[in-house]
Amino acid sequence: MNVILTAVLTLGGIAVGLAVILVLVNKKLFVQEDPRIDAVEAMLPGSNCGACGFPGCRALSEALVGGDALPGKCTVSSDGGRQSIAAYLGVDVGTQEKVVARLACAGGINVSRKRALYQGLETCRAAAMVGGGGKSCAWGCLGLSDCADVCDFDAITMNEFCLPVVNPDKCTACGDCVEVCPKSLFELHPVSHQIWVACRSLEAGDDVLEDCEVACTACGRCAMDAPGVIQIVNNLPVVDYDRRHADTRAAIERCPTGAIVWLNNGGAEKGRDARKVLRQRPLPAATT
Repeated sequence: MNVILTAVLTLGGIAVGLAVILVLVNKKLFVQEDPRIDAVEAMLPGSNCGACGFPGCRALSEALVGGDALPGKCTVSSDGGRQSIAAYLGVDVGTQEKVVARLACAGGINVSRKRALYQGLETCRAAAMVGGGGKSCAWGCLGLSDCADVCDFDAITMNEFCLPVVNPDKCTACGDCVEVCPKSLFELHPVSHQIWVACRSLEAGDDVLEDCEVACTACGRCAMDAPGVIQIVNNLPVVDYDRRHADTRAAIERCPTGAIVWLNNGGAEKGRDARKVLRQRPLPAATT
């Protein structure tokens, strides 16, 4: 009994001693947190979307208080909200070009065929696991609205042709749609990137039009009309956004399918040679 009691007292003494040491060390190493961090965090929208480049609103508030960022970093806040934070911290608001999500596909059901009928869980990810989803174009949007469902800001809606439409005014560039799309069709781009390739097909030649009437055929006209800005890589135009492209609208004019477009506040503009899409009903399924 004495041995057991001695062991219990010894272990108890060790535990108490370690606890005292931890308390003393905690007091010695404790760093007082700037109370402004809580105040700034309360002024932020609390969406924790990561569009500012920080893991969440708490991390951004710490950077703002520490002078490592300006309120303009938060693209989700209103102008008034950013001004309030700037006034509270006594700093400039700062500016950051708006970044939005863009879809690299224009193949709605009125211009793109199906080769099989998918029946199963109504999500793009589930459909993609069953033979790629049933669409004739292996790279095309499946139209089952995973991107719209995951968007917390209601920035993505599905149009009448089962194609996602991004509202740039609501988009915060959080990246959720980028992550959820099984076809990797979404990218985040500054609004100043006005040339956009609305296709991901790696096929070449007019035969691709049997699957999608607005697909890129890799004809190369855009690259010829905008040398240095656009080049054809793996049968698809690639835009070098580091090059000045504000005066290269000519790149879209001779595109026969309208796969490369010019983006502005009014939406996507196709070139003069792009075929007009008038069909308002789904294309019939492919026969082969």
